Amino acid sequence: MKLLFVADPLETFKTYKDSTFAMMREAAKRGHEIVACEPTQLVWQRGGRVTARGARHIALTGDATDWFVTEQVADLALADAGAVLMRKDPPFDSEFFYATHLLSQAEREGARVFNKPAALREHPEKLAILEFPAFIAPTLVTRDAAEIRAFHAEHRDIILKPLDGMGGMGIFRVKDDGLNLGAIIETLNKDGAQTVMVQRYLPAIVDGDKRVLVIGGKPVPHCLARIPQGGEVRGNLAAGGKGVARPLTARDREIAETLGPILAARGLLLVGLDVIGDTLTEINVTSPTCFQEITQQSGFDVAAMFIDALEAALQAA
Repeated sequence: MKLLFVADPLETFKTYKDSTFAMMREAAKRGHEIVACEPTQLVWQRGGRVTARGARHIALTGDATDWFVTEQVADLALADAGAVLMRKDPPFDSEFFYATHLLSQAEREGARVFNKPAALREHPEKLAILEFPAFIAPTLVTRDAAEIRAFHAEHRDIILKPLDGMGGMGIFRVKDDGLNLGAIIETLNKDGAQTVMVQRYLPAIVDGDKRVLVIGGKPVPHCLARIPQGGEVRGNLAAGGKGVARPLTARDREIAETLGPILAARGLLLVGLDVIGDTLTEINVTSPTCFQEITQQSGFDVAAMFIDALEAALQAA
């Protein structure tokens, strides 16, 4: 089967930790053909179909550095691929949004796209948690500085973050003394022009911000706890957090088993839930990662579970 990966440039992959690479490796092992393009290569013209211009048909070499060779460069209509995997990393900016609309058009032409483009648009990673209030901490979403100040006055120790951040970017903690709260609000809400998410600080972050992967509606049995280092409040690996694989707790599993079937039914084959302690903090759908870290430390083959789920979804169509 021909699998088209819409992703960042192949040359930027860090193969020792990249989850998209892990997917490709497992798919190639099973005999699937690997094709790759970037969102910039997606084109549609009236009378034609959504096409990946100059898509690269690649073979994996097994080398850690020169990890692929290009066997062929050719245009590929997305509907002619067995499956299209949208693996462009965040942020979910305007160009990502436009790419999802091209992918939706490709679906109308017969393409099978994972995660489903409409579901990507409907589940912004910070705001998607609002649908599941039973699992989240006290949370405020607003542009209003007075609302944020009142939230701090009530909860005394809070986290503020932009809605379009990734990798821990733009996250601030304000403790009981309120130090720099005004400056932080001005930085994030840009004088009321931008919406901010504010949440009560969760002390359990010291034990890690857990990435719980859900594939085909079912949880991977191990999560990756990303533990803040050196006085950081952020556990994100991109912010220097240390990743430690752990078995799911009963609460992790409860959250994953409740949300998993709901999100899978909407076309989200792969979801990354972020859980601190017993509390859901984000629902990641654009390009969830941590496959390799979990596999290397726990022995559970996450990529194999993913390709199993992908093959099952295609056979069920």
